[in-house]
Amino acid sequence: MYTTVIGTLAIFLYLVAAVALGARLRNQITTTSSKWKSLSPAVLAVFLHLLVLIENIFTQEGVNLGVFNAISLVTWLICTLLIISAIKRPTENLGIIIFPGTALAVALANTFTTSRIPDTLNTPIEIHILISIAAYSLLSIAAVQAIVLTIQDHHLRNKHPGGFIRALPPLQTMESLLFQMIAAGYVFQCLSLLTGFFFLESMFAQHLAHKTVLSLIAWAVFATLLWGRWKFGWRGKTAIRWTLSGFGFLALAYIGSKVVLEVILNKPA
Repeated sequence: MYTTVIGTLAIFLYLVAAVALGARLRNQITTTSSKWKSLSPAVLAVFLHLLVLIENIFTQEGVNLGVFNAISLVTWLICTLLIISAIKRPTENLGIIIFPGTALAVALANTFTTSRIPDTLNTPIEIHILISIAAYSLLSIAAVQAIVLTIQDHHLRNKHPGGFIRALPPLQTMESLLFQMIAAGYVFQCLSLLTGFFFLESMFAQHLAHKTVLSLIAWAVFATLLWGRWKFGWRGKTAIRWTLSGFGFLALAYIGSKVVLEVILNKPA
C-alpha cells in the first residue's frame, strides 16, 4: 500500500514535469526560473521514487534486483543525473522523453514482481553493480540526446527551424553535450568491465557470457565513435548512428537479457 501510494504520486509528478517542459519548449521560454519551475515536480518525484526503490529493492530476503526493480533503479539514476546536469547545462528538455519513461518504469515495478536475490553480494560486487548502473544511465541519456539531435538535424536540413527547434541550443552545442555524455558513460563502462573481470569469478560463465559479449561489443562501438570523433571529427548522422547502435547492444546486455531470462524463461539473470 505504501509503495503504491508513493509510487503513484511519483508517476503523476514525473508526468507533470514532462508536460511543463513540453509547454515551456513549445512557447520558447528559456529563462532559468521557468526551467526550475518546470523541473520542480521532477525533483520531488525523484525523492519519492527513491523511497519506493528502497522499499522494493531492500527486502528481508536480501537485495531484490529483479528486472522491473533494475529498470526502475536505472531510470531513477537517469532522472537524477539529468536534473544535476541541468544546473549548468541545457539538458532539461530531455526530460520530455525521460520522465514519461521513468513514470512507466515505476508503474511496472509497482505492478509486476520479479525476484532476483543474489546468492552472494559483497562490497566489490556491489561496487561493480553501481558502476554498471551509472554507465548504463549516462549512456541512456546520451541515446536520448542523440534522438533529440536527430529531430533537430532533420528540421534544420529541411529548412523548418521553427517551433520547438528554436528553443533548443545550437546544433553544435547539442553535439558537444552528446559527446560529453558519451565520454563520461564510456569511462564508467570501462570501469564496469574492469571491476567485472576482477571481482566476478568468471565473466564468461554460462549465465554471464551473453551479457559480457554484448557489453564488449557496445564498448567497442563507443570506443570507435570516440576515436572517430577525435581523429576524423565525426558528427551528425554518423555520430547518431554509432551512438544508438552502441546503446542498442548495451540495452540488450543489461535489460534485454534480464527480460528474456526472468520474465519469459522465469530464470535468474
